[in-house]
Amino acid sequence: MEKIKLTQFSHGAGCGCKIAPDLLEQILQHNPNSLTFPGLLVGNSTKDDAAVFDLGNGEAIISTTDFFMPIVDDPEDFGGIASVNAISDIYAMGGTPLMAIAILGWPVDKLSPDIAALVLKGSRTACESAGIPLAGGHSIDAPEPIFGLAVTGRIKTGQIKKNDGALPGSLLYLTKPIGVGIVTTAQKKGIVRDEDLKVVRDSMLTLNKTGEMLAGLSYVNALTDVTGFGLLGHLVEMCEGSGVSAMIDFEKVPKFSFLEPYIAGKCFPGGTKRNLRSYGHKILAENTDWLDILADPQTSGGLLISVDSAFRQEFESVMSKQGMNLWPFGELQTPAEDIPLIRIS
Repeated sequence: MEKIKLTQFSHGAGCGCKIAPDLLEQILQHNPNSLTFPGLLVGNSTKDDAAVFDLGNGEAIISTTDFFMPIVDDPEDFGGIASVNAISDIYAMGGTPLMAIAILGWPVDKLSPDIAALVLKGSRTACESAGIPLAGGHSIDAPEPIFGLAVTGRIKTGQIKKNDGALPGSLLYLTKPIGVGIVTTAQKKGIVRDEDLKVVRDSMLTLNKTGEMLAGLSYVNALTDVTGFGLLGHLVEMCEGSGVSAMIDFEKVPKFSFLEPYIAGKCFPGGTKRNLRSYGHKILAENTDWLDILADPQTSGGLLISVDSAFRQEFESVMSKQGMNLWPFGELQTPAEDIPLIRIS
């Protein structure tokens, strides 16, 4: 089979393709949630990761979908990353995935169907790692390659983790380092080191399965995953939904250790500036250069976790047993009128 580079066939990459938060708000404001369904526990009103519907027996169904254009050149990796990213929305609600349906858009006049088959192979591998079947799907002829999943999951109704339950005094944790958009942009520029790209690839292919376990921790009061809006964008949603503000220590934010040369080379994806135009006015940073890192669009990023500070030691011990050595990078506070929503020092 001819060696191809999938990223050359798309104008965007991964979750960096997402419509900017402010534009998405404009779209949704013309489509209000006018119908009330008693069983709908989580809809689109809180900007959460997935919809949740009460089954009436103590359990609920979680439903989500996510898809994007290639962020890597290898077809199997593309299928795997897109799938891990979509399944993450179930974990971000504290849920357990049940099955997935594929969404495939393929430029049949430009790319061989054999390459699309490899995308599906990578997806199937990711689904099997999550313990779920890739049970079907839908495909269209599209001008650019697109792939993702619609995923169904389940959860006990008393254990749903939302992004709007954070409380003042809570500590913020992140389960994966940020910088995916910076490194994949360096890949497009042809200046990325193979070893750095492999680390980022492996991170994107790592399932956020720990979200299932977090469902049982009552002191985890808010949960979401970090994707195309960047760490700051998803934190803004958490703060606004919960009625809190945040103070971040930039040095403590988990970041890939090899970003410096790519930052010096201005390897910032277009999504970074779109993100900052949307929510930058809500943020005050001691060093504005930090914003290009903290607003970097992540694809298949980690879980952003808000934890009651009284349980810090217990939480970090639990996560250590999961193989994650986490540390807080910020704290949530009671908001004040004359203080920005997020402050970074």
